[in-house]
Amino acid sequence: MGQRTHAGRHGSGGNLPFRVKSGIGSADMASRRARLRRAPRTYGFTLIELMITVAIVAILAAIAYPSYTQYVIRSNRSAAQSFILGVANQQEQYNLDARQYATSMTILGASAPAAVSQHYNVTLTANNAATPPTYTVTATPFGTQLAGDTQCQNLTVDQTGTKGISGPGPLTNCW
Repeated sequence: MGQRTHAGRHGSGGNLPFRVKSGIGSADMASRRARLRRAPRTYGFTLIELMITVAIVAILAAIAYPSYTQYVIRSNRSAAQSFILGVANQQEQYNLDARQYATSMTILGASAPAAVSQHYNVTLTANNAATPPTYTVTATPFGTQLAGDTQCQNLTVDQTGTKGISGPGPLTNCW
């Protein structure tokens, strides 16, 4: 159509020309809708993106899983150590009361908690005929603990408080 002027807008007092389109509607909107319908949709993930994500997760899992299993093994060993040191403490208390060491865990009233008994067999041997009397508390791993804890194996504590292992690992790493 023509040009219209705008006078006095915002107090400018000048004439600013601008065009007014007539007939916005059917033809322009129809072509716009057609373009939107033909445009490819970009929803979701591509197969490549999904494969890269799976590969990254697999690499992280391959790194994290061995660390996790070693943590579980050390945690189980720590629970067994705590328990056998507690049994040794009970043995000393029993010795003060009865003037001899208990010959079984039942006499002490000690039973391994589930966290220990699921991974270790705990035994108590005492020799009251020896001079001085002796005892040894031994925690022997089995199952997955035995397979995973190849460095330390059997954990022992005796009447002198001496800690021992039957595996090849250094004692400082096991206790």
